[in-house]
Amino acid sequence: MAPDSLWRIPSRPKCVYLTFDDGPTPEVTPWVLDLLDRYDIKATFFCVGDNVARYRSLFEMVKLRGHHVGNHTMNHISALTYGSKAYLANVEKANMLIHSELFRPPHGWLRWGHARLLQKKYRLIFWDVVTRDYSNRIVASQVVENVKKFTRNGSIITFHDQPKSWHNLQEALPAAIDWLIAQGYEFKLL
Repeated sequence: MAPDSLWRIPSRPKCVYLTFDDGPTPEVTPWVLDLLDRYDIKATFFCVGDNVARYRSLFEMVKLRGHHVGNHTMNHISALTYGSKAYLANVEKANMLIHSELFRPPHGWLRWGHARLLQKKYRLIFWDVVTRDYSNRIVASQVVENVKKFTRNGSIITFHDQPKSWHNLQEALPAAIDWLIAQGYEFKLL
């Protein structure tokens, strides 16, 4: 991938970075925020501009509760199907609402040209643990196993605060957090 992209950030003491993609959504984001509050954990939410425009007060709530936000394009578009000009215009349209230096491409896909241009303005944030919480082919216990199997010091862990994830998230997220705490991980913000 592009130079200077972040996939993992090892440090001492050992830590992880929880991230959430695709929100904010009224069906899931408030529950995630309440759960994170109960654990006193801060996370980074990579928001879709359309959702920010639709649910502005929810987006503001994410920030008011001390979490960071990042850009996840205006319409959750794939970089593989758009030329640089159209893709960058979509990212900039989202940034007019989100105002963040952090960017994560939907699906983790970027063309080299997109990445080179985006890095002039944004920190490109990927992940080394994708939980697959959105998949209807796995159950919550498998989502937790993904966290257990792939997490290491400095992992950037990706969950999703959108309705497709709800069937797994409500059980998997608290179980994953409990396991991470038991392993001695601290939670940090990007």
